[in-house]
Amino acid sequence: MSSEAASATAIKRLPWYCFAVAFGALCIPLGVLWDISWHSTIGRDTFWTPAHMLIYNGGALPGLLCGWLVLKTTFWGTAEEKARSVRIWGFLGPLGAWVVIWGSVAMITSAPFDDWWHAAYGLDVKILSPPHTLLALGMYGVAIGAWLLVLSWQNRAGEGAPAVQMAGTWLFIVTGGVLIAMLNIFMTEFSLPNDQRTATFYYVSCAAYPFYMTILARASKTRWAATKASLVYMAIVVVMAWILPLFAAQPMLAPIYNPVTRMVPPAFPLLLVFPALVVDFLIQSSDRKGPRSGLKEAWLAAKVAVAFAIVFVLVQWNFSALLISPGADNGFLIGKNHFGYMVRPGEWQHQFWNIDPTARFNNAFTPTGAAFALGLAFIASWIGLWRGHGMKAVKR
Repeated sequence: MSSEAASATAIKRLPWYCFAVAFGALCIPLGVLWDISWHSTIGRDTFWTPAHMLIYNGGALPGLLCGWLVLKTTFWGTAEEKARSVRIWGFLGPLGAWVVIWGSVAMITSAPFDDWWHAAYGLDVKILSPPHTLLALGMYGVAIGAWLLVLSWQNRAGEGAPAVQMAGTWLFIVTGGVLIAMLNIFMTEFSLPNDQRTATFYYVSCAAYPFYMTILARASKTRWAATKASLVYMAIVVVMAWILPLFAAQPMLAPIYNPVTRMVPPAFPLLLVFPALVVDFLIQSSDRKGPRSGLKEAWLAAKVAVAFAIVFVLVQWNFSALLISPGADNGFLIGKNHFGYMVRPGEWQHQFWNIDPTARFNNAFTPTGAAFALGLAFIASWIGLWRGHGMKAVKR
């Protein structure tokens, strides 16, 4: 028996810190959605809000655990643990742990920067203000590091420890869903229901979501990984959308145009589960046929791109019409209830934006725009397939 097989046989369960780091990563999108709701309902009052604490806990907890893991591996690790580690500045640790540490440091650094920014300029006009951009990069670092950490255990466990491999696989899917949720949150300014017939919405969606879906479908050790991760993303958003309005709150910062009395929920999530199904099916069908050449990968990327774009556009184009209708203004579909206290209610909330051909700025989704979105989906799918194949070999 090889040393790797013997090691895999000796592994009985996934290390506890993998679950803790994945939990920390999950706290980040939950905290961000809560924070956006806080700003939309109450306004900016203090840095020490519960939502902020949940976000920074999502960075600090994984960062501290991975710092401990690096020290443990460097000074007290076994020869095998050191052999499967990455060396940086003389210290040894898993690749995922190093990425988490970087992300955690960026998140903590952004905290005083964000506090100063609000003191100097008040409310953010955009979600991605300079301090929020640094925070977003840190959050992605933590989530991607957690993704890589559990991926290494999925790949390393092998047939000698199926329970460990399955636990690592499921955490890989969950953290993949966390990444999709974070991506969706930071694309909010382009993807509200009223934006879902604009060219920009389909450009950013086709350039982003196929990348993660193809990685998940290719690198995971279980079937339908992209579909399951999309369900995780949807669960994260709808749980917050349905729970937040249960709590009474009111605006504390003028001007108040929409006097809300409950915490404002996020908009209903995108129905990514449907394009994810076809992405999973196409990649699974292709991978069962054996070795892949560059030409076959390009052909697969083209098929994935076309399937994703067609299904995504058909589903979201029609579902968005329901979401902006008056009939959607309820606790389940959210409707216009995601608008905060600082917006004036009006008929514009039940209309699609920026698609009037007579307007000065027309962002309508035309056949030319569809071709461009398809090209973006192809590039994202091709890179995702290549990256997913490489991630199957990650064991450090």
